Amino acid sequence: MPRGDLFPDIAPYETGLLPLSGGHVMYWEQVGNPRGQPVLFLHGGPGAGAGAVHRRFFDPAHWRVVIFDQRGSGRSRPLGELAHNTTPHLVEDIETLRRFLGIEEWLLFGGSWGSTLALAYAQSHPERAAGCVLRGVFLGRSHEVDWFLSGMRRVFPEAWSQFVEHLPPDERHDLLAAYLRRLTDPDPRVHFSAARAWSQYEGLCSTLLPSPETVASFAQDRSALGLARIEAHYFAHDLFLPPEGLLGRMGRIAHLPAEIVQGRYDMVCPAESAFDLAAAWPKARLTVVPDAGHSALEPGVRLALVAAVERFRRR
Repeated sequence: MPRGDLFPDIAPYETGLLPLSGGHVMYWEQVGNPRGQPVLFLHGGPGAGAGAVHRRFFDPAHWRVVIFDQRGSGRSRPLGELAHNTTPHLVEDIETLRRFLGIEEWLLFGGSWGSTLALAYAQSHPERAAGCVLRGVFLGRSHEVDWFLSGMRRVFPEAWSQFVEHLPPDERHDLLAAYLRRLTDPDPRVHFSAARAWSQYEGLCSTLLPSPETVASFAQDRSALGLARIEAHYFAHDLFLPPEGLLGRMGRIAHLPAEIVQGRYDMVCPAESAFDLAAAWPKARLTVVPDAGHSALEPGVRLALVAAVERFRRR
């Protein structure tokens, strides 16, 4: 799809590998203005990893953009590793990276699972957050996970049928457990096959109109394995969030400004969650894109995200 409304392609001015706890190693990069206003990009999934296109939401003349791949994702190592991989680990990893780079505070930019992690980090370290730009809000509640696993069949029955038919009939009563067994199977033929089925399902449901490019990007073996395995792992553990959930801790960040961008026809993370978050956040501005689904790269969503970031620039 055309992406001319984003900023031009840009290469990092610095990259690195940062050792973390539990044997993990984080890939990170910085792009844009080394003396600019810091912004942290948080990718989705969990497990999806970041890509070059994500650098393009930010004016490189103004922003010091920090991008990293979360534990087990993308260019971080080991790929797909589940040990020592929880939301509190990721929150601490962000703090480790912040201290390493010498940044006092930063704007948090995250979509889908990235919105979840942005909220979890901001609630744990509100003094380090300048604000949030969130897209396709996911609050990690059980009914949101149930919707992903079963509810999307109401709109995408063909995609859901392919997702379910990867499993033998006698295991289809518990899709998450059956997939997690296969995704953690040591045999690459088993776990890669399951990862492709899981990731293609998500890709097929991520855009308002069919996008073969999106589905193909989800289906690549390495990106599919990180996404599917880590996503299933987090789903099976209630996203490793506190018992009161993210909405129960909004008082910690009520003073922070926020921009929320939501596709009206987002089937992966339906609009209800964005409205629930906006209702609990006095300083949040909610923009609903009327002709978009879940993907950050749909035309209306990416225009709204760039505009949201620009409003923070003018603050």
